[in-house]
Amino acid sequence: MLVIALTAYGEEARLPISAGFGPHPQLPPPNPTLIPTVNIAPAKGWPINGKPVAAPGMTVNAFASELNHPRWLYVLPNGDVLVAETNALPKPEGGTGIKDWITQRVMNKAGAGVASANRITLLRDADGNGVAETRTVFIEGLNSPFGMALVGNDFYVANTDAVVKFPYTEGANRITQPGTKVIDLPAGSLNYHWTKNLLASRDGARLYVTVGSNSNIAENGMDQEVGRAAIWEVDPKHGSHRIYASGLRNPNGLAWDPDSGTLWTVVNERDELGSDLVPDYLTSVPDGSFFGWPYSYFGQHLDERVQPQRPDLVAKARMPDYALGPHTASLGLAFSKNAVWPTTYDNGVFIGQHGSWNRKPRSGYRVIFVPFRAGKPFGDPIDVLTGFVSADGDAFGRPVGVALDKQAALLIADDVGNTIWRVTASTMAHSPIRPRTTER
Repeated sequence: MLVIALTAYGEEARLPISAGFGPHPQLPPPNPTLIPTVNIAPAKGWPINGKPVAAPGMTVNAFASELNHPRWLYVLPNGDVLVAETNALPKPEGGTGIKDWITQRVMNKAGAGVASANRITLLRDADGNGVAETRTVFIEGLNSPFGMALVGNDFYVANTDAVVKFPYTEGANRITQPGTKVIDLPAGSLNYHWTKNLLASRDGARLYVTVGSNSNIAENGMDQEVGRAAIWEVDPKHGSHRIYASGLRNPNGLAWDPDSGTLWTVVNERDELGSDLVPDYLTSVPDGSFFGWPYSYFGQHLDERVQPQRPDLVAKARMPDYALGPHTASLGLAFSKNAVWPTTYDNGVFIGQHGSWNRKPRSGYRVIFVPFRAGKPFGDPIDVLTGFVSADGDAFGRPVGVALDKQAALLIADDVGNTIWRVTASTMAHSPIRPRTTER
């Protein structure tokens, strides 16, 4: 009953969600509350024949369904689609306070309380009709797996506590050989942000691994944040690493700009400053950059809750390139630079917004497209897939990872609907696949 009562508790947004988007979002004064704002969309799953609403001129169908909490996607060179069926490991009983107690129960109601399947599943659409007719367990016995990358014959998986490597043969339906640990990742019993994504460098010599913070604003002490809130650059040959970028509260999606080779990420920002703060963001990530966490947000906007402060770090905090709205839980990221897509969508990024649990009204619960111009985000976001929340406020689904398949169609992992959705534009059915070669 307390959780139900708290669902209606807290402040409300004073700005429209659109104010929190773009290169220069509106950042009003903080509006903290004693108890965090709670406004969940209870996880219900899709009704029979239910599906999201695609943008005009687009079609959506279920590529695969009846999965177990699918979170992340990876497309192999031969077109096979891999999906990480995964979740956080159970937290130790007896949390550290009322906020932890509330958060755990809210997350359970939002669909995040299911046990982790701890596996990667292979989906194959051999006849090219947009529906996977083959499904096999590719690797099992993992530990909250998330990010995946293939380099030559080495298949890397980012478990919550380590990057591991498996031998891969093209066309294989299953890997049974044991994995080899490449490097440990920060984890432990707390492990506040458990998802660890990874991306191989374009020459395959390095891996880039996201490691989220172990708290909201370092309230557990900076000794619990060693190596966290960062993107690691890993040398898989020697099992070593360095911090490539830091001050990123919870980076998730990673992608290389196909033209410039610039690294981009999407980041989930901090909570408990009100429904209008702080916007999640999309940003380029230069080597050695610092983005403020926990001391400041969206550049050098001071978070006075964090003590002691570090003005030396705040002074060098980099402003992100593009705000994605407060509390949208933006996770998936995929570049679209392919002439198969109509002009509106052929230069920019697709982003999966998992959806808020602590904003009134709710934000996210959709897949958007952010156009690019001259290598930077430009203009307003465009809805690609909506309809994940019912008129009564229940969550039919929640989008997470996104990827383009071998036909350049957009795949979306839906961890509440337990489905992989596939989106195509009407022009794609008869267009050859050819990458874009010029910027507009």
